[in-house]
Amino acid sequence: MLKLSQLLLNLTLALTFSATLALANESPTNAPSGEFNTVCPISGKPVDPKITTVYEGQTYAFAQDACRTKWLAERENSLYHKLGGKAAIDAAVESFYVKVLADSRIKHFFDDINMNKQRRKQKEFLSAAFGGPNPWTGKDMRKAHANLPGLNETHFNAVAENLQKTLEELKVPKDLIDQVMAIAASTKDAVLNKPVAK
Repeated sequence: MLKLSQLLLNLTLALTFSATLALANESPTNAPSGEFNTVCPISGKPVDPKITTVYEGQTYAFAQDACRTKWLAERENSLYHKLGGKAAIDAAVESFYVKVLADSRIKHFFDDINMNKQRRKQKEFLSAAFGGPNPWTGKDMRKAHANLPGLNETHFNAVAENLQKTLEELKVPKDLIDQVMAIAASTKDAVLNKPVAK
């Protein structure tokens, strides 16, 4: 078994590279049309415009009350919500990239990247990965990292280290950091384009 520190490191790197590099050229397609979404995020059916809720300043509509109830319960129980939602993800990503861009092991991967766009995409990716209200619609990890020359485990671990340090500095509780790092670790093989186990 991996030690917790290695697991956390792997998760951080995976999430960072995923959101950082994979999202650099993607644009969001999950924004609600008009004032709110027209398809229920739970049932996939057309919404009833009278059944809505506001979450983090955005209105979401649902096909029926039971869908709204389920959606709200999912938000409340999500890692995203427990971490502090949009404000916490935004703060973590901003702090994280300060570290990444100062880290000689990995900063060269971002030389030609629009960092404003990169930060926005990273926030979208991490929000979705942690159970936020909007699903991720960008590139998958394999495609996003397929053409990064020399990307290897050392780089993945450097990203993970920076993510973990960021979360610790932001005083995120250890149990939540462990969950974040586990999610990040789960993307390692895809980020590094390792063969899929059969």
